[in-house]
Amino acid sequence: MHPYRSHTCADLNKAHVGDNVRLAGWVHRVRDHGGVLFIDLRDHYGITQVLADSDSPAFKDLEKVRAEWVVSIDGRVKARDASLVNAKIPTGEIEVYAQGLRVLGEAGELPLPVFGEPDYPEETRLTYRFLDLRRDTLHKNMMLRSNVVRSIRNRMWNAGFNEFQTPIITASSPEGARDFLVPSRLHPGKFYALPQAPQQFKQLIMVAGFDRYFQIAPCFRDEDPRADRSPTDFYQLDVEMSFVEQEDVFAAVQPVIQGLFEEFGEGKTVDADWPRIAYKDSMLWYGSDKPDLRNPIKMQVVSEHFRGSGFAIFAKLLENEGTEIRAIPAPTGGSRKFCDRMNAFAQQQGLPGMGYIFWRKGDDGALSEDIQNALSSMLDVVPLLEEAARRPAFDQSKIAAARVLVDEAVSLCLNGLESAEAIAKASIEAKAAMLREAATAIDQGDLGRGKLLIAAVTSKLEAAGPLAKNIGPERTEAIRLQLGLGEGDAAFFLGGKPEQFEAVAGRARNEIGRELGLTDENSFRFAWIVDFPMYEKDPETGKIDFSHNP
Repeated sequence: MHPYRSHTCADLNKAHVGDNVRLAGWVHRVRDHGGVLFIDLRDHYGITQVLADSDSPAFKDLEKVRAEWVVSIDGRVKARDASLVNAKIPTGEIEVYAQGLRVLGEAGELPLPVFGEPDYPEETRLTYRFLDLRRDTLHKNMMLRSNVVRSIRNRMWNAGFNEFQTPIITASSPEGARDFLVPSRLHPGKFYALPQAPQQFKQLIMVAGFDRYFQIAPCFRDEDPRADRSPTDFYQLDVEMSFVEQEDVFAAVQPVIQGLFEEFGEGKTVDADWPRIAYKDSMLWYGSDKPDLRNPIKMQVVSEHFRGSGFAIFAKLLENEGTEIRAIPAPTGGSRKFCDRMNAFAQQQGLPGMGYIFWRKGDDGALSEDIQNALSSMLDVVPLLEEAARRPAFDQSKIAAARVLVDEAVSLCLNGLESAEAIAKASIEAKAAMLREAATAIDQGDLGRGKLLIAAVTSKLEAAGPLAKNIGPERTEAIRLQLGLGEGDAAFFLGGKPEQFEAVAGRARNEIGRELGLTDENSFRFAWIVDFPMYEKDPETGKIDFSHNP
């Protein structure tokens, strides 16, 4: 028998019952049930339960064993009782009755427990990294990374690519971040640089005539810590191809990425349709050049609805060159509580907040029957106005008749109101004013505005929120129609120069999608972001620089 083990801790099953075996690994957990010891023995492959009672020759030695000791155990495989089978592990149908123990390494009190994976400060976890990596979650992550790298290599080799390694110690070249420098021993005062990417070396390979190159390459970049940046180094799939166009690159790379997610996506669906989205559209719609397309929300520019409006902050903002107002639709998000929560989220991201509007059912149902009938008679003007708007068959008499009908209906409504129905009075006067404006707009040939005013009057919805009060029903209805929203929906608004708020808008879009359950967490959806800008102007220095790596 092998001096350390005859099987791994994931090998044994019912077919081994009665066999004498030797296992080696770490003591994961010890349970003392009063004269009966149960030890979960763990190695790289899995866990096996070891049993010892007072009749076992190894019992007294096993009583001394503690968590994370490294041991080798001899024993006989037994079948578990049906009621004690653990279906969660491959060895759950058996256990090993211990007959001998060899301690390979003792462990003192642990600064970081491995079993159970309780939360611990990151500093402690990094100090005792070897213990942290024994935890099941990190162990699985390490194995996942290894398997992904192996799968990438196989897929690239099968696609006709060749793998070449490039030098790590090199000269500095312009890239997207600061270099890590290494002093030269042979040339005092001069420095090598660690490569931010194998850019020049892989180009040498292509010039030398190698047709398809790939490398899982280390990249060293001295960057400020951010959620989407590594502060020191990372690995990337680096690819070069000769005599190809953009479509050839897409055709080569897409099967690799899609296949990886199908293989390791744990059953989540992978959308085979990869849309092409222009960079400027991606930033406009999603606030990011790497959008989460599982979230259906698309942002839209709504500047015209706020230009010259009663909401002075946005109206004044739009007087500055290069500014705009952008809306983030939030289907089903139409509650003040949710809107306030998202406003607080924006403040956490460093903005003063987000304006919002939400739409709810109008309160006409609270009016008396007489008032509702009178209000209904006022809306009889709508067909006249709609007919008048059908140019070129424009009829001036229909406009005049519509104005008369509106005035008569308003008079009828207001004469029947009690003093307690002041809200109803305001609502009726507002609707009447919009109908008169609609008649004027149609008369002047502005059919779009006329139809919009009619839609605002006939809508059964009421816009609420601080913005709605300032910009009025005509503008809120125009926003609702543009965004395709309805009862129970909301919209959030951010304004300024796009580069100043786009990133936060993108994060807000993602947060809204998650909060409202709009994001499909059981799928992966990819896209090609195309037409990236080559250059951009630094807002502080005015200098023209590369938008991405040169």
